[in-house]
Amino acid sequence: MRLTSAFLLTLAIGYTGANAQDNPILRDGEFEYLLAQKQDEWAEQDQRIETRLSEIREANGGKPPNILYILIDDVSFGQMGNRTLNYVTGIDTPNINELASEGLSLMRMYTEPSCTPTRTAMLTGRHPVRAGVEEVKVALVGEGLSAEEVTIAEILKQAGYNTAHVGKWHQGDIEQAYPHNQGFDWAAFPLHQQVQLSLMTREAMTANNMLGFHASGQSNQFAIDQRFKPYGLVTGVEAEAGGMAREVDMAAGEEWTQAKYEDMNERYQRQILQQLERLAGEDEPFFLQYWPLYPLNFVYPDQAISRNGGFHADKLQLLDGWIGDLLTRVDELGLRDNTIVILMADNGLMYHYEGPSGLNQLIYRGGKTQHLEGGVRTDAFIRWPGIIEAGSAAGDIIHVSDLFTTFARIADATEFIPRDRVIDGLDQTALLLEGEGNSRRDYVYVYEGPVLRSVVKQEFKMHLPAPGVPGAAAPVYNIYRDPREEHPLVGYSLWSGASFQDMVKRHQKTIAKYPHLPLGKGVPYEGIENLRPESELTREVFASWQ
Repeated sequence: MRLTSAFLLTLAIGYTGANAQDNPILRDGEFEYLLAQKQDEWAEQDQRIETRLSEIREANGGKPPNILYILIDDVSFGQMGNRTLNYVTGIDTPNINELASEGLSLMRMYTEPSCTPTRTAMLTGRHPVRAGVEEVKVALVGEGLSAEEVTIAEILKQAGYNTAHVGKWHQGDIEQAYPHNQGFDWAAFPLHQQVQLSLMTREAMTANNMLGFHASGQSNQFAIDQRFKPYGLVTGVEAEAGGMAREVDMAAGEEWTQAKYEDMNERYQRQILQQLERLAGEDEPFFLQYWPLYPLNFVYPDQAISRNGGFHADKLQLLDGWIGDLLTRVDELGLRDNTIVILMADNGLMYHYEGPSGLNQLIYRGGKTQHLEGGVRTDAFIRWPGIIEAGSAAGDIIHVSDLFTTFARIADATEFIPRDRVIDGLDQTALLLEGEGNSRRDYVYVYEGPVLRSVVKQEFKMHLPAPGVPGAAAPVYNIYRDPREEHPLVGYSLWSGASFQDMVKRHQKTIAKYPHLPLGKGVPYEGIENLRPESELTREVFASWQ
């Protein structure tokens, strides 16, 4: 590759920051392939972007923007932010619609197929398999995000940001994986997720949504193993960096109920407002995450508020009101102009409950856990008043891991991105500042767990063939013409099969050169100072056979 002066400038400014470490950020082979074609153009653009970011900071007294990141669970593309589809689905999201109208709608945001991997990708800027994160876990596993991983919160801390996290975390049940040990100054979060919190209850059983778990639902006459069903799981905890976590609102021997789940959601809404006010009163910029548990919920309300009435749909409409309250408070605190607000979903709907939940697949086929577009395409909106054009949209491809690198660039923190591992997230600041047509990617690799299942390139998508099957025989779809991925045409496969296979080879060569890091391992629930006796017991039993 010819290393022109423009290319070297790109490395210095576009990808490693103005005060970068000596070594460039390690990238996947596909990005290097693109960079070889676009290096001069991107280097020139990066000079403009760097000048613009400096002007923005200077206009705010040298302070980079605050970042408020809202990540909603299991909502497919089109379910929020669009008045027309509000009428189609019977779910009103006026506050999210308004947010969308005030900023940029990312129309091709790709995530991972399930919540834990998506959150890992955003936090680390890496495909989750590179961090050993492959799937969603429900009960005790003694695993989680490794301390060796570097999160966006840790990056921003080094750049002088204050950080806080409220809501779902789902990065593991071991101490090193807790958010206050991964760069957040303060955190309130559940140790597990909504399968425990909203499905493993008597109320979910009576709603016919959780089968076989609750003891009251059957006689259990011949049960011998009393440890088969999860028990004694830690619920919600709170903690500060450098300290121990403490479980809240749960007494020894108390049974978790739907009412307690609803209380937890209401508590997190109060706490996000409290944290916003606290951070607004400090001199430093802040990075604040709100990862609500709603709309995941499996019990019908006493009285539905939406026309739809499904147990997910109704909570999505409720959550829209809460988000409206949060954004109103941003304005009341005088934070609007220098705060970037990002709202998106982590993956498609939980299609397993499609129908009763009130959510459906809409435009794209598939949902949570699947590599289909319905599993990995979500709504995403970014507001940055005066910087991002209101009412704009971009059809460019972007991946959730790109937020890591983009946040770092905007915060003038690119120099703190590690150089000893592959970073998949690409700097998309040019897309935010200069609009549609300025993405740095036209591709996505889509994994289901540890398995690469499909590759997206421009408007084309190949479902990877079985071993031994040539690329020319693999199904290839034009996403514009066939958004539900139902009609592969050999006319696409014959010309694109070799190119897709080359993409996979470039990806595999990068993996071979920079192998995946291991998932963090440890003893569950360490670092929690007030474990209930039943939580101690479940940990002891778990450890007894490890």
